Amino acid sequence: MKFSEIIGQEATKALLLDQHRQQRIPHAQMLCGPEGVGKFALALAYASYLLCEDPTPEGEPCGHCNGCHMTKALAHPDLHFVFPAYKGKGWPAERKAISADYLTQWREMVAASPYFDLTTWRSASGVESQRFHIGNGEADDIVQQLSLVSAQGGYKVVLVWLPEMMSEDCANKILKVLEEPPRQTIFLMVCNKPEMLLPTISSRLQRIDVPRLKTEEIRDALLSQQHGLSADDADFIASSADGSYLAALQQIKVSADTAEYFDMFTLLMRKCWMRDIKEMYAWADNIAKWPRQKQRDFLAYCQRLIRENFVYNFGLPALNHMSQKEAAFSRNFARFVNERNVIALTTLFDEAQRDIAQNVNSRMVYTDLAINIIVQLRA
Repeated sequence: MKFSEIIGQEATKALLLDQHRQQRIPHAQMLCGPEGVGKFALALAYASYLLCEDPTPEGEPCGHCNGCHMTKALAHPDLHFVFPAYKGKGWPAERKAISADYLTQWREMVAASPYFDLTTWRSASGVESQRFHIGNGEADDIVQQLSLVSAQGGYKVVLVWLPEMMSEDCANKILKVLEEPPRQTIFLMVCNKPEMLLPTISSRLQRIDVPRLKTEEIRDALLSQQHGLSADDADFIASSADGSYLAALQQIKVSADTAEYFDMFTLLMRKCWMRDIKEMYAWADNIAKWPRQKQRDFLAYCQRLIRENFVYNFGLPALNHMSQKEAAFSRNFARFVNERNVIALTTLFDEAQRDIAQNVNSRMVYTDLAINIIVQLRA
């Protein structure tokens, strides 16, 4: 991974490279900020640079040495990945889940795109209902790996993704190696929610805040990476991505499923208005069978359509971004989304999306959602 492949974040790139030039690299750093802004990509590019045998004067890994080849394959012996894992079914009671058990799935996901979230990782790992965490066994593995001499005689990099999911036992076990790591050992932690990180860990890290991307940076990336978008589509997606390239990628995926999402949204609204409880249960049962990521995408689509219907009431077409089919539905439906219920309706879909991400029973989530929508539409 090269810095030039990362979208935006020029200030953070410059900061990391300046640390190296001045030979003042903190042994433990935390890149934190909103999801999808490129924190993991930055950490991976920095690791690639540190492990390169002949970095360029411009501050890039050369791309040709053995170190670069191994890093590109995410298989460098001095690059250690730590990420949330789960204990497989049928494992012996004494066996603990560690990242090394899932490196094949991890490498495939990262190779596909360095912009991903926990839901993406759950799907890539092959399970969505297990409890993921960074546990006690991970700490033992980190200590063991760092006790070995560097395979290439240079830096050893430990890249920790989502350290906020680290158990207290794990955190306590790695405190000593985090405070006094072996020579030329660098910890790079990629954190979405630093407030959830254990104080014993966060107090030992140098924090680097990674900001949201600019709308034009996301738009240019969408157009340059051949997603098949028109300039207008790229503008619309970038402006609604809220500074997250991951959110933009997810919207592209949603666009391919928009017709199905639209049908499910309109069906839900009609059944809720009619108070057709039997059909509402059938609707909930149907959508609960979808993959969890698709459910999350659908709920995000619903939130957008609620906002668009609210804006539709102002009679300013320039403010609306809807397809002809969506606009035709809004002509009759928009009046039911108003100042009294727009926030409540948006919150209902947002909370349902959160519950689905946390593996709450899908059928129960959608049944509760439908019942509460009845209340809001009739308000």
